[in-house]
Amino acid sequence: MKSNKNILIIGGTGFIGYHLAKKSLNKGWKVTSISSNPPPKKRYLPRVKYILCDITKRRLLHKSIQQNYKFVVNLGGYVDHSNKKKTFESHYTGCKNLTEILLKNPPLAFVQMGSSVEYGSSKSPQKEEAKCNPKSIYGKAKLSSSIHLINLFRKKNFPSTILRLYLAYGPKQDLNRFLPITISACIKNKKFPCSKGNQLRDFLHVDDVVDAIIKSLTNKNARGQIINIGSGKPRKIKNIIKDIRNLLKGGYPLFGKIKLRKDEILKIYPNINKAKKKINWGPKIPFNKGLKSTIKYYYEQTIK
Repeated sequence: MKSNKNILIIGGTGFIGYHLAKKSLNKGWKVTSISSNPPPKKRYLPRVKYILCDITKRRLLHKSIQQNYKFVVNLGGYVDHSNKKKTFESHYTGCKNLTEILLKNPPLAFVQMGSSVEYGSSKSPQKEEAKCNPKSIYGKAKLSSSIHLINLFRKKNFPSTILRLYLAYGPKQDLNRFLPITISACIKNKKFPCSKGNQLRDFLHVDDVVDAIIKSLTNKNARGQIINIGSGKPRKIKNIIKDIRNLLKGGYPLFGKIKLRKDEILKIYPNINKAKKKINWGPKIPFNKGLKSTIKYYYEQTIK
């Protein structure tokens, strides 16, 4: 299926970026990725044009964006948040650089991947109009980007959409996240430290995340909007660990070994009514089904 549409994915070599690129290719779109590093082997796609560039370097970024794009999705940003300066620059300065360059020839749609941490301690179910008070540098950078993009929409009609994502999961995610860490330990029948597991968190399968991005790109109702993207159904961390252990018949979680931060919020999940109204989106993949397919992927990788 051929199409005249093209998409620029900032962070196209990452977990969500890979799945978005794959879906875009299947739709017949031309795909360009900009990222700081080349794709790992497991996330390489032959038909994607990969450009290596640090989005915090404006001049280099300007040279990298030499054509017009119908769609732009910003999934970029430094993953390790321990370096505060680099975290803020990659998530906020990078976003600002992108928009300044794209303002000359704006795309039809620009989707920014925001984060639930922008809400800070706002009570769940969190709504888009809630007062935001992020505590971390990452959260502050994401919120600064959201404010910048909404202002650009209001003042210059820049086609911004911010998707505030909760916890994404699925195949090909790096092993430094909660679900892959737990699944890997249970496959290997190892002991692993964890908290008491009383936190309630919201998990969304990556295919549903990609669906929300595509619908935001192609729906004019999304312009100038901040939209929560999650399942809307929080799950207790302890129960998820037990489910994984039961499915794999192995693993020894050491509950209570990891202490919660003093400011850690126990219950975090979104109200997703706005997503239904604005972009006709809702999660389709039940957590149990998504978890089983994710476990299957990591199991097959382990026994290779």
